[in-house]
Amino acid sequence: MSDLPVLKSGGQNAVEASDAPASLTGLLVPLADRTLLLPNVAVAELITYRAPQAVDGLPDWYLGQIAWRDLRLPLLSFEAASGGQAQVGQGARVVVLNALGGRPRVKFLALLVQGIPRSVKLGPDLARADVPLAPLEMDAVKLADEVARIPDLEALEQKLADAGLI
Repeated sequence: MSDLPVLKSGGQNAVEASDAPASLTGLLVPLADRTLLLPNVAVAELITYRAPQAVDGLPDWYLGQIAWRDLRLPLLSFEAASGGQAQVGQGARVVVLNALGGRPRVKFLALLVQGIPRSVKLGPDLARADVPLAPLEMDAVKLADEVARIPDLEALEQKLADAGLI
């Protein structure tokens, strides 16, 4: 998410105007207890929720594996991975994310979400939100009346690797 033009405290642009694109497209991804802001290119596909193959004795943030396009993907709860609890609501969906860690056998991860992500244009006036950050959150921004959190997707993938799950 380093391409997002976030304002520093005091209103100074963190990215110089000459380096910042006029606008970027992001996705607001609803979770049970927060909204994530992802770059549009991080998301491969939105699919309907399907109960994963759970395995006993694994971390609560690792929900199991799901089938997608002849692959088995790890399904994760961002809320549980960052100190909250996993929740599967009535509008649960799965966002398939492009993996960022450069591991040859890991091209995609699946993330449990609560609803349908919506597209948003992000301009150079994007302002940082002064809120406490949870683990795996890099930053938070204000979008109208909403606070969106920018996740550290590489750290989430590394959490999987550290647990021996990928």
